[in-house]
Amino acid sequence: MGVHIIAEAGSNYNGSVELAKDLNTVAFDSGADSVKYQIIYPEGLYRQAKYHYGHYDISEVLRIRQEGVLSDEEWTEIFADAKQKGIPCSASAFDSKGLQLLETLNCPYLKIASSDLNNVRFLREAAAYGKTMVVSTGMSSLSDIENSVNVLSKEGIEGEKLVLLHCVSAYPSLLQDTNLSFINTLKHAFGTAVGFSDHTLSSEAACAAVTLGATWIEKHFTTDRTLSGFDHKHAAEPKVMKEYVASIRAIEASLQYQPTKIGEAENYTRQRARRGLYAARDIPAGQTITDEDILIVRPQNQMPAESIDQIVGKPISAAVKANDPIEPHHFWQSK
Repeated sequence: MGVHIIAEAGSNYNGSVELAKDLNTVAFDSGADSVKYQIIYPEGLYRQAKYHYGHYDISEVLRIRQEGVLSDEEWTEIFADAKQKGIPCSASAFDSKGLQLLETLNCPYLKIASSDLNNVRFLREAAAYGKTMVVSTGMSSLSDIENSVNVLSKEGIEGEKLVLLHCVSAYPSLLQDTNLSFINTLKHAFGTAVGFSDHTLSSEAACAAVTLGATWIEKHFTTDRTLSGFDHKHAAEPKVMKEYVASIRAIEASLQYQPTKIGEAENYTRQRARRGLYAARDIPAGQTITDEDILIVRPQNQMPAESIDQIVGKPISAAVKANDPIEPHHFWQSK
């Protein structure tokens, strides 16, 4: 099984079915393995009151989230569109209502956001559906993750049915802050599938994650980074998303076992870049070859550079003019 790339549409559909359908198209065209949304019902995620909420105005956050709410019928239409286009569709759920909807939509996996990694009641509820669970680990210590893994294991979600995504919950993340070595920690600590939820603005971190053993990659994308909303500005536009996926696929290919070390392209270079044996001067037939008789220069010929040890001190059977190639039949007769 290759790397599963999740094209993370998140909330970038902006409450529009038509925009979601455009996102499905972009995800399919990029070569991603699935497209994923966030199904958010504000009352199931936020306290309904006025309070301090970091650098956001909570009233504005609640307004935007409410505008993004879609009906079950609209979500059914979006998922059906993705299926028709040939790309599996899933979503992050944040409450019971979202989980129940995803069950009716027959999604291939359930995504749990980093914000809910320690929400053990919700983890148990999600695990009861028996689907593969993809859980992001941003903002979490190793002990936080261990506790959640233990909770899910008791509910039968373990091994390959659990995917732990290493994640740095900064938007965007700087490449140097991605702490990719933690992928090895996850891989060796829990025996689950591991991946990387990428919030950087390039593909370098994801490619490095794949070399470290990540088998799932999640990347935010959009149709247009200038659109209003929480996630557009740090998401990949269609051309960039396609290049992102292509980079990961190329890294996957580079990590595959090759039965021969030298490929066709490299062998072509070898023919001109390696050296062969040539006569440094006119050499008469019968002369015993000395080191001074031989030039070792490009291009490679029938006598590669290492062959000099086989012919120095041996008589040559035929005359060779200066700068002409030395050939095996000058010393050995074929039988």
